[in-house]
Amino acid sequence: MARMGDVLAGFHAAWEFESDSVLIRFERGIRTPKLFQVLGERRVPLEAIEAVTLTPGRRGTVVLHALPRAGADPLMDAASGQLKEGCDPYRLVLPSDRETLAEYYADELRARLTGNAGPPERYLVAAPEAPLRFKAYDGKAAFDGAAVSFRWFWTGASSAKWKAGDQSFPVAGLSGVEWRSPEVFEGHLRLLRREPATAQPAQADQDPAAVVFGLGYGPVHESLPFAASVLAAVRASGPAPVTAAPAPRRDPADIADRIRHLGELHEAGLVTDEEFTRKKAELLAEL
Repeated sequence: MARMGDVLAGFHAAWEFESDSVLIRFERGIRTPKLFQVLGERRVPLEAIEAVTLTPGRRGTVVLHALPRAGADPLMDAASGQLKEGCDPYRLVLPSDRETLAEYYADELRARLTGNAGPPERYLVAAPEAPLRFKAYDGKAAFDGAAVSFRWFWTGASSAKWKAGDQSFPVAGLSGVEWRSPEVFEGHLRLLRREPATAQPAQADQDPAAVVFGLGYGPVHESLPFAASVLAAVRASGPAPVTAAPAPRRDPADIADRIRHLGELHEAGLVTDEEFTRKKAELLAEL
């Protein structure tokens, strides 16, 4: 392995190689993704890494990528593949003239990976620490380490949420979280309950156990660390958590209303042609 304390610096981050881990330190520059700035630094044990790749990047760069094991990092579990490449904390982008040096470190890392595969029994990478909070479109979400609370905004919350009132969910009563990126249509954060009294509504805007995102509300750098922290607390409190729940089939009339609303957003220029086509296909597939 590389000598303890060796550092490989790239754009927006530097990796410091230790005997049993990689310490990733993120820059706080104006061009650094906000998610990286919020994370600050992360220590990744080598046992949390499944594989290491080095590939050509864009515009004269190379990308050193450590692929984390499923179930090793609550942040990546919560993201569930929705992060854009530029916001992946496991990618280190370097100038192409450092390719030889990057290949050396990639080989050194690979030599220390001993068949790490499959989910570990516990999270190996630390989650962002509570307390955490953020503003969604329809309410304020807060997590103190023991319970998640939602406080509704009268300007955005649905009548169903107002009727239910402000909510508090102890971690012990949760089975996981469902995070849908605010960068896509119908982004939200939903808490999955172990034993709900009734089935959770299919739509997040009708579910008192969920908050919905919108333009400027629930950005990735706020809502994803929040989701990861909750997910880690849930896993520590009991059986392995889940990060998504299969959505029940919707009523055709509800699908039609959603497509109509989507069309209105498209005509208003709030949804791109690509987003409109993709989301419409997703809705039709649920019939």
